[in-house]
Parts: sequence; C-alpha cells; structure tokens
Amino acid sequence: MLANFRVLLQIAFRNLFASRLKTAIVGGIVFFGALLLTVGASLLHSVTDGMSRSIIGTLAGDVQVYSAKSKDDLSLFGNMGGEPDLQQIDQFEKLKKTLEAIPNVARVVPMGISSALVTSGNTIDVVLEKLRDAVRKKLAGDASPAVEEQIRAQSQHVQQIVTVLQSEQKNRDAIIDKTKLTKDDADNAKNLLRAADPAFWAGFEKNPLDSLEFLENKIAPQSADADMLYLRYVGTDMAAFRKSFDRFRIVDGQPIPEGRRGFLFSKFFYEDRVKLHAARRLDKMLEAIDEKGETLSDHDTFDPRYYDGPKALRELLRRVAGLKLFTRRGDPDLQRMMHENAKQTREIVLQLDGPQTAKMIGLLQGELHSTEPNLEKLLADFFTMDDANFHERYHFFYDRLAPLLDLYRIRVGDTLTIKAFTKTGYTRSVNLKVYGTFEFTGLDKSPLAGAANLMDIVSFRDLYGFLTADSLKEIQKIEQAAGEKDVDRAQAENELFGADSGGEVVQEKQQGFDKETPDAVESAEKLHREDVSQLPYDPADLEKGVVLNAAVILKDHRLVKQTMADIEAAGKAAGLNLKAVSWRDAAGLIGKLVLVFQVALLIAMIVVLLVALVIISNALVMATLERVREIGTLRAVGAQRTFILGMLNVEGAVIGLFFGALGAAAGGLIVLYMHWQGIPASSDVLNFFFSGPRLRPVLGLGDAALAVGIVFVVATVSSLYPAWLAMRITPRQAMASEE
Repeated sequence: MLANFRVLLQIAFRNLFASRLKTAIVGGIVFFGALLLTVGASLLHSVTDGMSRSIIGTLAGDVQVYSAKSKDDLSLFGNMGGEPDLQQIDQFEKLKKTLEAIPNVARVVPMGISSALVTSGNTIDVVLEKLRDAVRKKLAGDASPAVEEQIRAQSQHVQQIVTVLQSEQKNRDAIIDKTKLTKDDADNAKNLLRAADPAFWAGFEKNPLDSLEFLENKIAPQSADADMLYLRYVGTDMAAFRKSFDRFRIVDGQPIPEGRRGFLFSKFFYEDRVKLHAARRLDKMLEAIDEKGETLSDHDTFDPRYYDGPKALRELLRRVAGLKLFTRRGDPDLQRMMHENAKQTREIVLQLDGPQTAKMIGLLQGELHSTEPNLEKLLADFFTMDDANFHERYHFFYDRLAPLLDLYRIRVGDTLTIKAFTKTGYTRSVNLKVYGTFEFTGLDKSPLAGAANLMDIVSFRDLYGFLTADSLKEIQKIEQAAGEKDVDRAQAENELFGADSGGEVVQEKQQGFDKETPDAVESAEKLHREDVSQLPYDPADLEKGVVLNAAVILKDHRLVKQTMADIEAAGKAAGLNLKAVSWRDAAGLIGKLVLVFQVALLIAMIVVLLVALVIISNALVMATLERVREIGTLRAVGAQRTFILGMLNVEGAVIGLFFGALGAAAGGLIVLYMHWQGIPASSDVLNFFFSGPRLRPVLGLGDAALAVGIVFVVATVSSLYPAWLAMRITPRQAMASEE
C-alpha cells in the first residue's frame, strides 16, 4: 500500500511538470482561492474583533443584564424609535451581590439610559443674566469699580444686540408684504425702538430691575438663536465606569468627583452640537481637505476620472498631453458649509459688545486689506474662501478672532439644566455642573460611540422618576408636617372612617423606591429648585437605588454563553427575573449589522469556492481527455482501475496542497502589509466598525490553515469526476484514439 502511494506521488509530481498548461490553470485557480480565503477570513475576524472592542469598550461590557419583564429589548446603539422601555431593577445592591458571586464575573456597573431636549442657550439671555448679577451686587451694597464696569460693559452689549435686531428687522421688512405684518410684529418693532432709545438707558440706573424685566420679556424672545439639543445620556457609577472601560479618558476638565452630582459631555457631541456653528463648519472643512483630499474650488486636471463626457472622447483626450481638458469639481458639501458661514454671521455678531466689535472689525480689515466698516459684511468676505487661502484664514480665525468669542454655548464649569419626562409622564429637572468632556480612545470621530453623554446615577434616578434618598427625606418631612401617615390597603376603610381616624391625612402605603404621585413630584421639584448640583450624596446610595440595566465585565471573555446562563440561573434563585444578552445583542441595530457583514462575506466565499469547483473540474476533465493514450497504455500494462482513480485523485490533492500553501502564504503577506499600512476608515461608521481610524488586520494561523484545507478539499473533490471518466477508459479506446 505504501509502495503504491509512493508511486502515485512520483507520477503526480511528474505530471505537474509534464502537463504545464493544466497545472497553470488549476494551480492558478487554487492559488487565488487560497489567497482570497486567507485575506477574507483575516478581514472578517479583524472587523468582528474591532466591532466587539468598540461595543464592549464603550458601553456594553461583555454582557448586559436587565429585567426580563421589560417591554422592549435592550438596545445601546442605533435606536430608531427612541429609548427602549425597560422595567427597573429595584435594588442594585442585591443584583450586584448576586452577579459577583458567579466565578467568571469581574465587575458589575449600574446603568440607565434616557434622553432629553435641552437648550444650548440664548445669547441675549446670557448677557442679561450677567447684567442682572452685576445689578444685584450693586443693590446689595457693592459699588466697586469692577461692578460698575461690568454693568457698563453688559449694557453696551445689550445695546449692540438691539442694533443687530433692528438691522435684521429692517432687512426683513424690505422683502415682505407690509399687509402681512401682524400686531406682534408691530409690538416687536416698538419694543426695539424703546430699547434702542438713549433715554431708556439713561433711566436704567434709576430702576434697573424693571428695565431688566422689560428686556427679558420683550427683547430676549426676539433673539431666537438658541438651539434645542437632543441629549442622550447614560447614568452610571462614574468610578466603576472608569475602572471597567479602559478606553474611557477625560479630554477637557476633570472627572465627576466621587459623591458629587455632575455631567460629562461626549467630546464628539460637544464639538458637533455645542460648538459655535461657524467654527464647527471650519473644522469639518479642514478635515475634508486635509484627510480626504477634497477641494473647495474647481481644478483643471489630467485625470480622466473627473471627465464625464463620452467614453470614446475621454480615451482620445487621455492620450493628448498638455491639454487641461478634465475638470475636478469642488466638493459641494464644502461649498455649502462655506456659503452658510458667509451668510450666517449673526451668531458671531450677537456675542460681541462695543469694544469687541471694534476690535474684530480692525482685525478683519487688516486681514482682508479692506476699509469696510460693517462687521457682517467683513465676516461674509472673510468666510468666502478658496483652496489657496483656506488654511491661512482657518488659523487666523482660531488665533485672532476666536479669543473674542465663546466657542461653546455651554462651557466646562457651567451649570446645565436638564429637563425630561419621567417614566410616568411628569416633567422633572436637575441642575448639573459640567465637569468636562470625555472620549473613547480610537473612537473620537465616531458618532455611534460619541452619541451618549454621562451623568451620575443619582441624578439619572431623579430625572427618570425614581425617588432618591434626598427626595425621599424631603417628602417624609412634608408628610410629617401635614400629619400624613401610610396605611395598608386592608386597613384603609377603618383609618378613614373609624372612630380613631382623628382626621389625619392618610395615604395607602406603597412599596418600592419609585413612588411617584403629584405630591411626590411637587416635593421633589421643591428640592430641585434648590441647587442640588452642589449637594454631595452618600456613595452608599449608588448601590441602594434603582437601575435599568447593568454592564457585566467578565474575567474570561471566551465563556460568555456559559456566564449568561449562570447569570439568569443565579437571578432566578435570588428572586430576580433577569435577562442576560451578549454585547452583540445589546448593540441593537449595530450588532445586527455585524452579523449581516459576516453572512455577506461568508456567502461571497462560498460563491468563490463553487465557481472554483466548477472551473477546476472542467479543467481536469479536459486534461483527462487529452491523456486517453497515456491512461490506456497504463491499463494495457496491467494498471487497475483503482490505480488510475488514485493517480488522478493524488494529482488533484497535490495541486491543491502545493498551490493552496503558496496562495495562503501570499495572502498572509498581503494581510501583514495591510496591518502595517492600515486600511483607513473612509466614513464615521467604518471608524466604529474598525474600532479606530484604521483597520489593521491580523493574520491568524488558523485562518491560513483553514484556507489551505478548504482549497485542498475543493481540488480533491474536483478530481473525482475526471478520475471516474479516466477509470472507464479501456486499452482498445486508447488504441482507437491513437489511430
């Protein structure tokens, strides 16, 4: 048997060189098949690993746990229909102890996800607030020069804003039908005239509070430059969050101190939504020009890709050197952003008081070599850029103009008022200090990773409608002062109508930590009318309260499925009806996209293999028919049919193994080159998929071995039919073919 196999191997290797055409065709197909399989499998695993790192390292952890009674499935990313409706888990302390008793669980991080609409601030409201603070100080007896200067500067700023509003009103009146003006339009014009009258400001010092009330009620609403921000936030234990997600890092400011309420903006969200619109557009334009090679203006080029005429003419002109006949068009998005900056200068003008306006006019006149005195026209000219002056003006804006402006409507250190609907439909608000901004390393440009902001879990419970320890204490004080007491439902009738009722206020005793009635809400709002952002809380309250979900960090990431089963079993034993989902399921739509990508790549590989199977089989059939004489001669000298079958099968196997190994080696070199060079993420979505700005594929030895094994099997199977045909060739047929 071994001797026969050696003979078959010798014949197989001889035939590889004897029939070079067959070897080249079949071997080439096997080579490229192994190469594609090696590269494809490496890319598939690298993208999957990148996605898992992005999702696990930002919010999900290895496993997410929430109540099995929830109406919706948990979805951390890609929520198209709003936040999922999750049933609360009443005591996080019990959940944490239950889960940490499981051997493979390293840490449990409390979480809750919700959203709210907040205003980014109105320019005149901010100025009036500063003016009111200065007036209060003066009325309280502080007549220092600093206070007087603040009142003077802010008063001039308000007058500057009124002038801008009057100019806008004049432009608007010039283009609209006067018959369509309403009484409100007339009142607004009248109020602006009063606010612009020097007599109004001459009497401001005599009665500043009434004047401020007029400005706040009649003038501020006309400066509707505030933006409504859709704010998605995650409440969590910030100390546990920082320990569990190693990609988390503070960019600006500082972390929320332990035991303090606070808020952290995602750096991506902060730059994209809170930053001055003109500055943000400039940043996007710079990124498109420097990183993506886009242009603002049209350019003549020799590259035929940018010529959209007839194909024949394109090929003809491509051969004509020295003619600038191909035009590369400027990027329309860049041009749109440039025009928006040139037209929408109001947000800059409104920020400046008199001295700042004069200074900016001087700076722009010097940069533009202009004598134009109007700031809005100067800004429009400045923002009208081309490829030659863009970088110079970009740096001029940040170096010279930006110091005169507030680039962010909400600054680090400001107090942010977040008002949201609770789970039962009431509105509740909290004031939180913005301690800073954060990002996840490598995902700083991803809108998916940067969509969620962070706050302390105690403030989250307030906003979502769960009574915190502070709110509960306040309600208990009010109940005691009113003579109210809790009773069980069974004793309610006796307490209300019995002889010993005493006329006390009675309410049914409710279990749980989320009692929310109109009285409870009013009491909680009374507490929050105070500045709770400055009130510390007991760190023990973090674990005693309610959570919506929790991230579970595992010791061994390979045991996800087993640990999920252990979590649900432990929850059932502890009286907690829990549902555990993997990071892929917790990611929602994004997790499904990963699965779609994997299935699409797998289908592509199967198609490639089937095509290779057919081509290899046809090539071997043709090669076998050309070897009729050789096969007949072997049969004539005594070769059995099984020998012929084995000979051709071994030839196919040798081709598959030899060229498969070469293809896998070549594929490995390509993967190593891609790892060294990196595949750039051409979009924000790919940035998230790649877990960073570049995908660096990793070659797995298992992927290479699998590729060789697959093409070996394909080549061997492809040789079965040709071998079966050859096995049926008789010596007579061989001699007949020779004649």
